[in-house]
Amino acid sequence: MMHMTFYWGIKATILFDFWKTDSWLSYILTLIACFVFSAFYQYLENRRIQFKSLSSSRRPPPPRSSSGVSAPLIPKSGTRSAAKAASVLLFGVNAAIGYLLMLAAMSFNGGVFIAIVVGLTAGYAVFRSDDGGADIATDDPCPCA
Repeated sequence: MMHMTFYWGIKATILFDFWKTDSWLSYILTLIACFVFSAFYQYLENRRIQFKSLSSSRRPPPPRSSSGVSAPLIPKSGTRSAAKAASVLLFGVNAAIGYLLMLAAMSFNGGVFIAIVVGLTAGYAVFRSDDGGADIATDDPCPCA
């Protein structure tokens, strides 16, 4: 039966039936995996924000015709569209990793929960703390958002 409250112990099932811990070695490896995936989540979030800022960088205003209509109607494709595609792809991957981390935390094992929170914190400190608040709207502490 699955736990519905936090518990401390080395026996845990994480995400799938085949990912069960029953020894100290498997439990420690699971905690390391949770930590690494949490930090990797922050790394991907940093890359996504950089691609997003690259794709939405200011373009010079298009020239206006004599009728007051700006042209062209379809902007040129190039690095901005590639950066936007990369940003969209990273969002999907990041959302999937975030939901998997949330489900792992819902194993209600205290060690797994702490490993995920410490991994998110360390990943933020290493990969995202020096962005200077470049995109404060995407600074969301929830890994599943």
